[in-house]
Amino acid sequence: QVQLVESGGGLVQPGGSLRLSCAASGSITRINTMGWYRQAPGKQRELVAAITSGGSTNYADSVKGRFTISRDVAKNTLSLQMNSLKPEDTAVYSCNLNQMGSSNRRYDYWGQGTQVTVSS
Repeated sequence: QVQLVESGGGLVQPGGSLRLSCAASGSITRINTMGWYRQAPGKQRELVAAITSGGSTNYADSVKGRFTISRDVAKNTLSLQMNSLKPEDTAVYSCNLNQMGSSNRRYDYWGQGTQVTVSS
């Protein structure tokens, strides 16, 4: 029903920058939130940043001041600008979309992820 495709991942050196993008398509209706999650080997998946339908944002403490989440409603895209990258930012980053469906139920959709590697 909804498809999410991430892009923009790659290999960067510590202190570098990277911009991730998520393109959404399909049956997009009443979006609640969109966000970026990441999962590193041996760690649980964690929320990196999220943005609500009203434009409110939320960031993990570890990325505050370095990452910025943004959206383009007209283009159905979500972006994550990552600056001052650290080796500990290395992970697979996935795009998430949560929206309301039938019977007031909430549905989550996920992209397949894009690899971000921060290394010297």
